[in-house]
Amino acid sequence: MGIKAFIQKKPVTFYFILTFLISWLGAFALVANKLIHGVVIPKLDGILMFPIMLLGPFVSGIVLTGVKGGKQALKDLATRLNPIGVTKSWFLVLLIPPASILFILTFLSITTSKIYAPNLFQLGFLFGIPAGLLEEIGWMGFAFPNMNQHRSAFSNSILLGLIWGLWHFPVINFLGTASPHGSYLFLYFLSFITVMTAIRVIIAWVYNNTQSLFLCQLMHISSTGFLVMLSPSPITIQQEPVWYFAYSIVLWVIVFIIVYRYGKNLVRKKSKEALILEKL
Repeated sequence: MGIKAFIQKKPVTFYFILTFLISWLGAFALVANKLIHGVVIPKLDGILMFPIMLLGPFVSGIVLTGVKGGKQALKDLATRLNPIGVTKSWFLVLLIPPASILFILTFLSITTSKIYAPNLFQLGFLFGIPAGLLEEIGWMGFAFPNMNQHRSAFSNSILLGLIWGLWHFPVINFLGTASPHGSYLFLYFLSFITVMTAIRVIIAWVYNNTQSLFLCQLMHISSTGFLVMLSPSPITIQQEPVWYFAYSIVLWVIVFIIVYRYGKNLVRKKSKEALILEKL
């Protein structure tokens, strides 16, 4: 079977393979010399690995869109990136990440320790911009629309969220304000994936109801940007997973409300009157 035939038959599988290869090999190339010589990777190098990793979903998304669907698919991708036509009320969903973060950090700072008080690292918001603009070309622009249609959108978004969380693995020890995480790395990674999976379901809900890749990019920017901007600092490696898990609980409550109201396909349920009109 040729590569193009494989892409046509298993587009999402090929997307994941190509994305991980580009991202992980790119990240490894940056620090390969230090790893080979047993030198501890400095935090700056760890941070620089992330923009290189962004090329994975970005390049894979564009290339595979063109290979699978040709020029028409690329035009459709450009159309979904157009902000025109998005109902203004949907832009309110961009408040979900900052509102949830502020709520849980304020709650923890009052009930547990003042160490959890929200930070205000304003420049930190800038970290979310390239992540949102580049990553969503692949995750929501190509992968999600091509996932198994026999599964519900809810199931697909959870699977995509878990893979998305795993994709961060090479840089996970350099994310968060308590990095490196030492013996708490696994616990932090688990809490991180729990948050990322919930956010991915919310982004999928936004996409299914608007078909706007642009709005998904903004949602990603809001999530990453405010997470960096508001994360408490200084904080210990023991405390960071605590607030991440607490934040994930808030997000999963929102997710289950969405599923309850919209169903497992994350699409607004039509009223009986609308269904009757469609049959006429």
